[in-house]
This record gives sequence, structure tokens and C-alpha cells, in this order.
Amino acid sequence: MTFSFLSVPGWVVDSFPIIRIVLIVLMVLIALALIIVIMFQPSSSSGMGALTGARDTFYSKDKSKSLESVMKKITVILAVTEGVLALLFFISLYIYRG
Repeated sequence: MTFSFLSVPGWVVDSFPIIRIVLIVLMVLIALALIIVIMFQPSSSSGMGALTGARDTFYSKDKSKSLESVMKKITVILAVTEGVLALLFFISLYIYRG
């Protein structure tokens, strides 16, 4: 008798095609949300203040509560979620080759 770490119950194996479809739909939706979030982010031109003579203001120093920092956090969360879903998708392809 051989032991496999990838032994999966039959009902799970039978549902892999549905799981893959759900994963693909989720990846497409998250990718679209990621594109939208990135498009709405303001451009960060750090270092350009020295050329134009702009000074730091209180608002620019307190960026932890700004919309820009929230957008960056959402971008990171969506990107990590996309990566995890892609990893799960390819693991499901490896386990179920049917």
C-alpha cells in the first residue's frame, strides 16, 4: 500500500472542475478590481519636489491616513489574493489531471 500526501476523497476529486471554474471567475474579478484600483491611484512623483521647489506639507507627511495609502493597501491585498488563487488553481490542476 502506497501512501500519498495528495490522496483526496472522491467527492472532492469529482468537484475539481467546478472548483477550477469558480477559481477562474474569482481571479478574473479580482484582476479587474486590481486594474481599477491601480488606475484610480494618484501618481507618486517622489523626488520631483527638489526639481520644482515644492516643500513638504503636513498633509504629505501624514500619508498613513490618506486616500493614497488606503489605495496602496487595497492594491497589495488584491495582488496577494490573486496570487493565492492562482496558486490554488495550479495545485488543483496538479492534483486532478482529468
